[in-house]
Amino acid sequence: MAEKILVAYFSASGVTKRAAEEIAAAVGGDLYEIVPARPYTDADLDWTDKKSRSTLEMKDPKCRPEIAGEIDITEYGKIFIGFPVWWYVQPRIIDSFLESHDFTGKTIIPFATSGGSGISGAEKSMKQLCPAAKWVKGKLVNGGAAAWAKSAVKE
Repeated sequence: MAEKILVAYFSASGVTKRAAEEIAAAVGGDLYEIVPARPYTDADLDWTDKKSRSTLEMKDPKCRPEIAGEIDITEYGKIFIGFPVWWYVQPRIIDSFLESHDFTGKTIIPFATSGGSGISGAEKSMKQLCPAAKWVKGKLVNGGAAAWAKSAVKE
């Protein structure tokens, strides 16, 4: 029996959602949206405003925004985790997701969308939160997510 695959993602503007849907379709994975308990407004996402919610969250490494809903990940062996890159790393809500589950022995495959930043800072940060997981090198997927995802699940 093939290992079950989960594609979990947080999307602020819909870009990461489209990539996650493409990946889930390509690998036959279940899709799960990481939804903040308090949705982000456009003002919250204004990275040029030093007092916006996203800016304040990203300035506080201990910040863990609450997630609405829950998912049991025990049945999944491979888990894609997608997000937009914020301040060179993953948004703090991804940290909330990582810290609320046991990823021991699971394979995590990060993917991100970004207008200019890479994914390496996020990968380093995420690995520190889940050292007992097996990590597959992540990818910035501003396009062509399906082909990459098919090769990533084989690792």
